[in-house]
Amino acid sequence: MTAARTSLPADRPQLGLRERKKIKTRTAIRDATYRLIRRQGYDATTIEQIAELAEVSPSTVFRYFPAKEDIVLTDEYDPVLEAEMRARPADEPWPDSLRHVLRKAVTLGMTEEPEVTRLRTRLMIEVPAVRSRMMESMSVTGRMLCRVIGERTGRGPDSLEVRVLAMSLIGGLMEVSLYWAEHDHEDGLGDLVDRALDVLEHGLTP
Repeated sequence: MTAARTSLPADRPQLGLRERKKIKTRTAIRDATYRLIRRQGYDATTIEQIAELAEVSPSTVFRYFPAKEDIVLTDEYDPVLEAEMRARPADEPWPDSLRHVLRKAVTLGMTEEPEVTRLRTRLMIEVPAVRSRMMESMSVTGRMLCRVIGERTGRGPDSLEVRVLAMSLIGGLMEVSLYWAEHDHEDGLGDLVDRALDVLEHGLTP
């Protein structure tokens, strides 16, 4: 997805001190990165500058994020999406479940971090390395969707039909993000997701 979550849901069990420190460090690194990018641009922002502003070492930055692109793109939404999909009624058509869950994820991202969401999508169209890394990241989400769609449809998660469907959806969501940024974030992101799902479900209507 396109929203980088830096906070935890209120209903998540209380984490231990070690986990809370990790989240605090990840959040500090991300916040520093966003501040620097807004100030001087993506290419001019270095790992050393990020580490200094976040008050950690460069090695710590790399321990949490293998590459600069990952700082911008990495999120924790996949487990949330998977859990939400499995929580939907068993007799609900899977396209309806998917629409509900994706709309909820978009709403959550735009409520918590709207400027970060816009920044990430803008970087996708401006920085080829970010766009390439996003495609890799979305493939992980695609494998998660294969598992869930396979369960809901009674098909194997590695079957051709499920893989084509899941990756078509991933490609559609990628294009939604690019379209949204290319048009200066004028349209509602949730509305664009709905339009994309309509096309995938019904094709191009006259």
